[in-house]
Amino acid sequence: VEKVLAPTLAKGEVVILDNLGSHKGKSARNAIRATGAHLLFLPPYSPDLNPIEQVFAKLKHLMRAAEPRDVEATWRKVGELLDLFSAQECANYLKNSGYVSV
Repeated sequence: VEKVLAPTLAKGEVVILDNLGSHKGKSARNAIRATGAHLLFLPPYSPDLNPIEQVFAKLKHLMRAAEPRDVEATWRKVGELLDLFSAQECANYLKNSGYVSV
């Protein structure tokens, strides 16, 4: 969060995080708030509100079909498959999770 996300944020942007321990840490919260961004947490056990869960479901389906045979092939295939997700598809995942203003 501190090294990748926070440097990309602008004042007034909204960051919505799940309840992963590293997301809730004081340093992560402070790094986001220091940019002037707003921080919101999803309720516990609410995968229906988390658009990344839809991405993971599709990615797992595609990975099963790809059947990579080793760790290197798995990582390579994940990268290839993620490149197939269009901006519109990602926007649809956000809308489906209730984020209608995208």
